[in-house]
Amino acid sequence: MSLQDAVGAAVGAVSDPELRRPLAELDMVRDVSVDGAQARIEIALTIVGCPASDRIEREVRDAAASVDGIDEVEVVLGVMSQAERAALTERLRGGRTRTMPFGPDTLTRIIAVTSGKGGVGKSTLTANLAVALAERGLSVGLIDADVHGFSIPALLGLTEADGLPPQPTRIDDLMLPPVAYGVKTISIGMFLPRDQPAAAVAWRGPMLHRTVQQFLTDVFFGDLDILLLDMPPGTGDIAISVGQLLPHAEVLVVTTPQTAASDVAVRSGLVAGQTGQRVIGVVENMAAMTLPDGSVLDLFGSGGGEAVAQALSRAGAAAESIVPLLGSVPLSVGLRRGGDEGVPVVVRDPDDPAARAIDAVADALVRTAGRRLAGRRLPVTPR
Repeated sequence: MSLQDAVGAAVGAVSDPELRRPLAELDMVRDVSVDGAQARIEIALTIVGCPASDRIEREVRDAAASVDGIDEVEVVLGVMSQAERAALTERLRGGRTRTMPFGPDTLTRIIAVTSGKGGVGKSTLTANLAVALAERGLSVGLIDADVHGFSIPALLGLTEADGLPPQPTRIDDLMLPPVAYGVKTISIGMFLPRDQPAAAVAWRGPMLHRTVQQFLTDVFFGDLDILLLDMPPGTGDIAISVGQLLPHAEVLVVTTPQTAASDVAVRSGLVAGQTGQRVIGVVENMAAMTLPDGSVLDLFGSGGGEAVAQALSRAGAAAESIVPLLGSVPLSVGLRRGGDEGVPVVVRDPDDPAARAIDAVADALVRTAGRRLAGRRLPVTPR
Protein backbone atom coordinates (compact mmCIF):
# COMPACT_ATOMS: atom_id res chain seq x y z
CA MET A 1 0.00 0.00 0.00
CA SER A 2 1.35 3.41 -0.96
CA LEU A 3 1.61 6.20 1.60
CA GLN A 4 -1.27 8.01 -0.10
CA ASP A 5 -3.44 4.90 0.04
CA ALA A 6 -2.60 4.42 3.72
CA VAL A 7 -3.63 7.99 4.50
CA GLY A 8 -6.82 7.56 2.48
CA ALA A 9 -7.70 4.38 4.36
CA ALA A 10 -7.06 5.99 7.76
CA VAL A 11 -9.10 9.08 6.92
CA GLY A 12 -11.91 7.10 5.30
CA ALA A 13 -12.33 5.06 8.47
CA VAL A 14 -13.15 8.16 10.54
CA SER A 15 -16.85 8.15 11.43
CA ASP A 16 -19.21 11.07 11.00
CA PRO A 17 -20.33 11.70 14.61
CA GLU A 18 -23.96 12.33 13.56
CA LEU A 19 -24.45 9.72 10.86
CA ARG A 20 -22.28 7.16 12.70
CA ARG A 21 -20.79 5.86 9.46
CA PRO A 22 -17.27 6.06 7.97
CA LEU A 23 -16.49 9.13 5.86
CA ALA A 24 -15.46 6.91 2.93
CA GLU A 25 -18.83 5.16 2.96
CA LEU A 26 -20.56 8.56 2.94
CA ASP A 27 -18.40 9.85 0.04
CA MET A 28 -17.23 12.72 2.22
CA VAL A 29 -13.54 12.29 1.36
CA ARG A 30 -13.07 14.30 -1.83
CA ASP A 31 -9.33 14.05 -2.25
CA VAL A 32 -6.20 12.79 -0.54
CA SER A 33 -2.75 13.79 -1.72
CA VAL A 34 0.69 13.22 -0.25
CA ASP A 35 3.84 15.19 -1.03
CA GLY A 36 6.80 13.78 0.83
CA ALA A 37 5.79 13.77 4.50
CA GLN A 38 2.94 16.24 3.96
CA ALA A 39 -0.69 15.11 3.51
CA ARG A 40 -3.54 17.23 2.18
CA ILE A 41 -7.11 16.00 2.70
CA GLU A 42 -10.26 17.55 1.28
CA ILE A 43 -13.48 16.75 3.14
CA ALA A 44 -17.02 17.56 1.97
CA LEU A 45 -19.30 18.31 4.92
CA THR A 46 -22.99 17.53 4.52
CA ILE A 47 -24.26 21.08 5.14
CA VAL A 48 -23.04 24.62 5.66
CA GLY A 49 -22.40 25.24 9.34
CA CYS A 50 -22.23 21.53 10.14
CA PRO A 51 -22.15 21.35 13.98
CA ALA A 52 -19.72 18.43 13.83
CA SER A 53 -17.20 20.18 11.56
CA ASP A 54 -14.60 20.85 14.28
CA ARG A 55 -14.72 17.26 15.49
CA ILE A 56 -14.51 15.86 11.96
CA GLU A 57 -11.54 18.10 11.13
CA ARG A 58 -9.73 17.12 14.34
CA GLU A 59 -10.31 13.38 13.90
CA VAL A 60 -9.34 13.48 10.21
CA ARG A 61 -6.14 15.32 11.11
CA ASP A 62 -5.32 12.84 13.87
CA ALA A 63 -6.06 9.87 11.62
CA ALA A 64 -3.77 11.14 8.86
CA ALA A 65 -1.01 12.05 11.32
CA SER A 66 -1.12 8.53 12.77
CA VAL A 67 0.19 7.08 9.50
CA ASP A 68 3.92 6.36 9.59
CA GLY A 69 5.76 8.75 7.33
CA ILE A 70 3.33 11.68 7.70
CA ASP A 71 4.64 14.68 9.64
CA GLU A 72 2.32 17.45 8.51
CA VAL A 73 -1.41 17.42 7.72
CA GLU A 74 -3.61 20.00 6.00
CA VAL A 75 -7.37 19.51 6.17
CA VAL A 76 -9.58 21.49 3.80
CA LEU A 77 -13.30 21.54 4.58
CA GLY A 78 -15.89 22.06 1.86
CA VAL A 79 -19.62 21.44 1.53
CA MET A 80 -21.53 18.89 -0.53
CA SER A 81 -23.44 20.09 -3.56
CA GLN A 82 -27.19 19.63 -3.77
CA ALA A 83 -26.67 16.62 -6.04
CA GLU A 84 -24.20 15.07 -3.61
CA ARG A 85 -26.59 15.55 -0.70
CA ALA A 86 -29.44 14.01 -2.70
CA ALA A 87 -27.25 10.99 -3.47
CA LEU A 88 -26.30 10.75 0.20
CA THR A 89 -29.89 10.81 1.48
CA GLU A 90 -30.88 8.20 -1.09
CA ARG A 91 -27.99 6.01 0.03
CA LEU A 92 -28.90 6.45 3.70
CA ARG A 93 -32.45 5.38 2.90
CA GLY A 94 -31.16 2.30 1.14
CA GLY A 95 -32.49 3.46 -2.20
CA ARG A 96 -36.04 3.65 -0.87
CA THR A 97 -38.31 6.61 -1.36
CA ARG A 98 -39.45 8.77 1.55
CA THR A 99 -41.22 6.04 3.49
CA MET A 100 -41.32 4.96 7.11
CA PRO A 101 -38.55 2.40 7.75
CA PHE A 102 -40.36 0.85 10.74
CA GLY A 103 -43.09 -0.99 8.86
CA PRO A 104 -44.22 -4.59 9.43
CA ASP A 105 -41.00 -5.99 7.91
CA THR A 106 -38.61 -3.97 10.08
CA LEU A 107 -35.93 -5.82 12.02
CA THR A 108 -36.06 -3.14 14.72
CA ARG A 109 -37.90 -4.05 17.89
CA ILE A 110 -40.38 -1.27 18.70
CA ILE A 111 -41.57 -0.77 22.28
CA ALA A 112 -44.12 1.88 23.24
CA VAL A 113 -43.95 2.80 26.92
CA THR A 114 -47.41 3.80 28.13
CA SER A 115 -49.28 4.71 31.29
CA GLY A 116 -52.86 5.41 32.21
CA LYS A 117 -52.13 8.52 34.27
CA GLY A 118 -49.51 11.23 34.16
CA GLY A 119 -47.06 11.66 37.00
CA VAL A 120 -46.16 7.99 37.40
CA GLY A 121 -42.56 8.50 36.25
CA LYS A 122 -43.02 6.96 32.81
CA SER A 123 -40.63 9.34 31.03
CA THR A 124 -37.96 8.99 33.69
CA LEU A 125 -38.17 5.21 33.42
CA THR A 126 -38.12 5.32 29.62
CA ALA A 127 -35.01 7.52 29.52
CA ASN A 128 -33.16 5.33 32.01
CA LEU A 129 -34.30 2.14 30.28
CA ALA A 130 -33.06 3.44 26.92
CA VAL A 131 -29.63 4.20 28.41
CA ALA A 132 -29.51 0.83 30.18
CA LEU A 133 -30.21 -0.95 26.87
CA ALA A 134 -27.56 1.11 25.07
CA GLU A 135 -25.05 0.17 27.79
CA ARG A 136 -25.71 -3.46 26.86
CA GLY A 137 -24.32 -2.82 23.39
CA LEU A 138 -27.64 -2.36 21.61
CA SER A 139 -28.33 0.39 19.08
CA VAL A 140 -31.19 2.33 20.66
CA GLY A 141 -33.48 5.10 19.41
CA LEU A 142 -35.93 7.08 21.52
CA ILE A 143 -38.92 9.09 20.30
CA ASP A 144 -40.46 11.53 22.77
CA ALA A 145 -44.06 11.07 21.61
CA ASP A 146 -45.44 13.01 24.57
CA VAL A 147 -45.82 16.14 22.44
CA HIS A 148 -47.71 18.21 25.00
CA GLY A 149 -45.58 17.18 27.98
CA PHE A 150 -42.17 16.46 26.44
CA SER A 151 -39.38 15.93 28.97
CA ILE A 152 -36.95 13.43 27.44
CA PRO A 153 -34.29 16.00 26.35
CA ALA A 154 -33.93 17.35 29.88
CA LEU A 155 -33.90 13.87 31.41
CA LEU A 156 -31.00 12.89 29.13
CA GLY A 157 -29.11 16.15 29.57
CA LEU A 158 -29.71 17.18 25.97
CA THR A 159 -29.45 20.93 26.57
CA GLU A 160 -27.18 23.62 25.17
CA ALA A 161 -25.68 26.71 26.82
CA ASP A 162 -29.03 28.53 26.57
CA GLY A 163 -30.77 25.67 28.37
CA LEU A 164 -32.69 24.59 25.27
CA PRO A 165 -32.50 21.19 23.56
CA PRO A 166 -30.18 21.01 20.52
CA GLN A 167 -31.82 21.24 17.14
CA PRO A 168 -31.37 18.23 14.84
CA THR A 169 -29.03 18.66 11.90
CA ARG A 170 -30.94 18.58 8.62
CA ILE A 171 -29.69 17.07 5.36
CA ASP A 172 -32.38 18.06 2.91
CA ASP A 173 -35.49 16.25 4.22
CA LEU A 174 -33.58 14.03 6.64
CA MET A 175 -33.11 14.95 10.31
CA LEU A 176 -30.23 13.57 12.36
CA PRO A 177 -31.25 12.97 15.98
CA PRO A 178 -28.98 14.21 18.77
CA VAL A 179 -27.30 11.46 20.78
CA ALA A 180 -27.00 11.22 24.56
CA TYR A 181 -25.47 8.27 26.41
CA GLY A 182 -25.55 6.30 23.17
CA VAL A 183 -29.28 6.88 22.62
CA LYS A 184 -30.46 8.61 19.43
CA THR A 185 -33.25 10.92 20.54
CA ILE A 186 -35.91 13.13 18.96
CA SER A 187 -38.48 15.36 20.67
CA ILE A 188 -40.80 18.19 19.71
CA GLY A 189 -38.90 20.26 22.26
CA MET A 190 -36.03 20.41 19.75
CA PHE A 191 -38.19 22.34 17.28
CA LEU A 192 -39.66 25.08 19.44
CA PRO A 193 -38.74 28.70 18.56
CA ARG A 194 -35.43 29.58 20.19
CA ASP A 195 -36.86 32.91 21.33
CA GLN A 196 -39.85 31.21 22.98
CA PRO A 197 -38.36 28.45 25.16
CA ALA A 198 -41.52 28.25 27.26
CA ALA A 199 -43.86 27.97 24.27
CA ALA A 200 -46.66 25.45 24.67
CA VAL A 201 -47.66 22.97 21.98
CA ALA A 202 -51.42 23.32 21.53
CA TRP A 203 -52.15 20.78 18.81
CA ARG A 204 -54.97 18.35 18.21
CA GLY A 205 -55.50 15.13 16.26
CA PRO A 206 -54.21 15.75 12.70
CA MET A 207 -51.17 17.76 13.82
CA LEU A 208 -50.27 15.20 16.45
CA HIS A 209 -50.60 12.36 13.94
CA ARG A 210 -48.40 14.20 11.45
CA THR A 211 -45.76 14.88 14.11
CA VAL A 212 -45.45 11.22 15.05
CA GLN A 213 -45.43 10.22 11.39
CA GLN A 214 -42.62 12.68 10.61
CA PHE A 215 -40.57 11.46 13.55
CA LEU A 216 -40.87 7.92 12.19
CA THR A 217 -40.23 8.89 8.56
CA ASP A 218 -37.91 11.89 8.41
CA VAL A 219 -35.58 11.19 11.34
CA PHE A 220 -32.59 9.10 10.31
CA PHE A 221 -31.99 6.67 13.15
CA GLY A 222 -29.94 4.27 11.06
CA ASP A 223 -30.02 0.58 11.92
CA LEU A 224 -31.59 0.17 15.34
CA ASP A 225 -31.96 -2.86 17.56
CA ILE A 226 -34.66 -1.20 19.66
CA LEU A 227 -36.82 1.90 19.20
CA LEU A 228 -38.54 3.16 22.35
CA LEU A 229 -41.50 5.55 22.26
CA ASP A 230 -42.25 7.60 25.35
CA MET A 231 -46.01 7.82 24.99
CA PRO A 232 -48.26 10.47 26.53
CA PRO A 233 -50.43 9.23 29.39
CA GLY A 234 -53.89 7.96 28.60
CA THR A 235 -55.52 6.69 25.43
CA GLY A 236 -55.81 9.85 23.35
CA ASP A 237 -54.89 10.90 19.81
CA ILE A 238 -51.23 9.87 19.86
CA ALA A 239 -51.97 6.42 21.27
CA ILE A 240 -54.43 5.89 18.43
CA SER A 241 -51.98 7.24 15.83
CA VAL A 242 -49.17 5.00 17.04
CA GLY A 243 -51.57 2.07 16.97
CA GLN A 244 -52.34 2.85 13.33
CA LEU A 245 -48.74 3.54 12.27
CA LEU A 246 -47.10 0.78 14.32
CA PRO A 247 -49.68 -1.98 14.90
CA HIS A 248 -46.80 -4.46 15.27
CA ALA A 249 -45.23 -2.54 18.20
CA GLU A 250 -44.92 -4.02 21.66
CA VAL A 251 -46.24 -2.17 24.71
CA LEU A 252 -44.74 -1.75 28.16
CA VAL A 253 -47.20 -0.43 30.76
CA VAL A 254 -45.97 1.74 33.66
CA THR A 255 -47.99 2.22 36.85
CA THR A 256 -47.54 3.11 40.49
CA PRO A 257 -48.67 0.76 43.28
CA GLN A 258 -51.76 2.76 44.22
CA THR A 259 -55.15 1.65 42.95
CA ALA A 260 -55.98 5.06 41.44
CA ALA A 261 -53.10 4.64 39.00
CA SER A 262 -53.19 0.90 38.43
CA ASP A 263 -56.87 0.79 37.49
CA VAL A 264 -56.32 3.41 34.80
CA ALA A 265 -53.10 1.77 33.59
CA VAL A 266 -55.07 -1.32 32.60
CA ARG A 267 -57.00 0.76 30.07
CA SER A 268 -53.85 1.85 28.22
CA GLY A 269 -52.88 -1.79 27.82
CA LEU A 270 -56.34 -2.75 26.59
CA VAL A 271 -56.35 0.01 23.95
CA ALA A 272 -52.99 -1.23 22.70
CA GLY A 273 -54.46 -4.68 22.31
CA GLN A 274 -57.36 -3.31 20.29
CA THR A 275 -54.92 -1.95 17.69
CA GLY A 276 -53.09 -5.27 17.38
CA GLN A 277 -50.16 -4.35 19.58
CA ARG A 278 -48.89 -6.80 22.17
CA VAL A 279 -48.40 -5.95 25.84
CA ILE A 280 -45.05 -7.46 26.87
CA GLY A 281 -45.03 -6.48 30.53
CA VAL A 282 -45.73 -4.08 33.36
CA VAL A 283 -43.29 -1.97 35.37
CA GLU A 284 -44.29 -0.69 38.79
CA ASN A 285 -42.68 2.64 39.70
CA MET A 286 -42.53 4.47 43.05
CA ALA A 287 -42.71 1.22 44.96
CA ALA A 288 -41.74 0.90 48.62
CA MET A 289 -38.26 2.10 49.54
CA THR A 290 -36.04 0.95 52.39
CA LEU A 291 -34.95 3.80 54.66
CA PRO A 292 -31.49 4.04 56.27
CA ASP A 293 -32.83 2.67 59.58
CA GLY A 294 -34.14 -0.42 57.82
CA SER A 295 -37.80 0.56 57.92
CA VAL A 296 -39.89 0.49 54.74
CA LEU A 297 -41.69 3.54 53.36
CA ASP A 298 -44.77 2.33 51.50
CA LEU A 299 -45.86 5.78 50.32
CA PHE A 300 -48.14 4.69 47.46
CA GLY A 301 -49.27 1.35 48.81
CA SER A 302 -48.37 -1.96 47.21
CA GLY A 303 -49.54 -4.52 44.71
CA GLY A 304 -50.60 -2.19 41.90
CA GLY A 305 -48.12 -3.52 39.37
CA GLU A 306 -49.06 -7.12 39.96
CA ALA A 307 -52.76 -6.21 39.79
CA VAL A 308 -52.26 -4.54 36.37
CA ALA A 309 -50.32 -7.55 35.08
CA GLN A 310 -53.02 -9.95 36.22
CA ALA A 311 -55.84 -7.84 34.78
CA LEU A 312 -54.13 -7.58 31.40
CA SER A 313 -53.41 -11.30 31.44
CA ARG A 314 -57.09 -12.07 32.05
CA ALA A 315 -58.03 -9.71 29.21
CA GLY A 316 -55.70 -11.51 26.81
CA ALA A 317 -53.52 -8.44 26.11
CA ALA A 318 -50.50 -10.64 25.41
CA ALA A 319 -50.23 -13.31 22.73
CA GLU A 320 -48.97 -15.74 25.37
CA SER A 321 -51.91 -14.79 27.65
CA ILE A 322 -49.52 -13.97 30.50
CA VAL A 323 -48.44 -10.36 31.02
CA PRO A 324 -45.51 -10.42 33.44
CA LEU A 325 -44.55 -7.85 36.04
CA LEU A 326 -41.04 -7.11 34.75
CA GLY A 327 -39.89 -4.98 37.65
CA SER A 328 -40.74 -2.89 40.68
CA VAL A 329 -38.73 0.34 40.90
CA PRO A 330 -38.56 1.80 44.41
CA LEU A 331 -38.87 5.45 45.31
CA SER A 332 -35.41 6.92 44.95
CA VAL A 333 -33.83 10.29 45.60
CA GLY A 334 -31.08 9.30 43.17
CA LEU A 335 -33.59 8.62 40.40
CA ARG A 336 -35.21 12.01 40.95
CA ARG A 337 -31.87 13.82 41.22
CA GLY A 338 -30.59 12.18 38.03
CA GLY A 339 -33.64 13.41 36.14
CA ASP A 340 -33.20 16.95 37.44
CA GLU A 341 -29.52 17.01 36.50
CA GLY A 342 -29.88 15.26 33.16
CA VAL A 343 -27.70 12.32 34.21
CA PRO A 344 -29.71 9.05 34.29
CA VAL A 345 -29.39 7.19 37.58
CA VAL A 346 -28.25 4.03 35.74
CA VAL A 347 -25.14 6.05 34.81
CA ARG A 348 -24.86 8.38 37.79
CA ASP A 349 -25.33 5.78 40.52
CA PRO A 350 -25.66 2.24 39.13
CA ASP A 351 -25.81 0.81 42.65
CA ASP A 352 -28.91 2.82 43.56
CA PRO A 353 -31.83 0.43 44.19
CA ALA A 354 -33.85 2.13 41.44
CA ALA A 355 -30.95 1.77 38.99
CA ARG A 356 -30.63 -1.92 39.79
CA ALA A 357 -34.36 -2.42 39.30
CA ILE A 358 -34.27 -0.65 35.92
CA ASP A 359 -31.26 -2.72 34.88
CA ALA A 360 -33.27 -5.83 35.73
CA VAL A 361 -36.09 -4.63 33.45
CA ALA A 362 -33.55 -4.03 30.66
CA ASP A 363 -32.18 -7.55 31.12
CA ALA A 364 -35.72 -8.94 31.00
CA LEU A 365 -36.40 -7.12 27.73
CA VAL A 366 -33.17 -8.41 26.22
CA ARG A 367 -34.07 -11.97 27.21
CA THR A 368 -37.62 -11.61 25.91
CA ALA A 369 -37.70 -12.25 22.20
CA GLY A 370 -39.49 -9.75 20.01
CA ARG A 371 -41.39 -10.75 16.91
CA ARG A 372 -40.19 -13.96 15.33
CA LEU A 373 -38.00 -13.55 12.25
CA ALA A 374 -38.62 -17.03 10.86
CA GLY A 375 -40.09 -16.88 7.39
CA ARG A 376 -39.55 -13.13 7.02
CA ARG A 377 -37.56 -11.69 4.16
CA LEU A 378 -34.34 -10.00 5.23
CA PRO A 379 -33.20 -6.80 3.46
CA VAL A 380 -30.23 -8.56 1.83
CA THR A 381 -29.38 -8.62 -1.87
CA PRO A 382 -27.18 -11.51 -3.09
CA ARG A 383 -24.15 -10.57 -5.20
